[in-house]
Amino acid sequence: MGFLEQPWGFFILGGLLAGGLVWLVLWIRSANIAVKWYEWLIGAIGLLIGIIAIENFFSAFVEFESGAAWKYLLVFGLPALILLAVAIQLVFRRHQASSS
Repeated sequence: MGFLEQPWGFFILGGLLAGGLVWLVLWIRSANIAVKWYEWLIGAIGLLIGIIAIENFFSAFVEFESGAAWKYLLVFGLPALILLAVAIQLVFRRHQASSS
């Protein structure tokens, strides 16, 4: 069984994501960083794909399919990291350009 197949799995994941999102918004506001809507969208899609990658990775290991687990991590995890890196770079480069 995967982590999210347990009844408390989604509750813990939702609590961690909500807490992380609240912290991120408070930090962005305190640092006076402007974030465009498409940067939020790119980050949210990257986060969603990352969650899917982690769930598939752990589920495949539980089913004793370690080869498939690493392929899930490569196929889903790498695009998630790329999307998250793009969103972060868009925000920080615009912030640096506006503060200079």
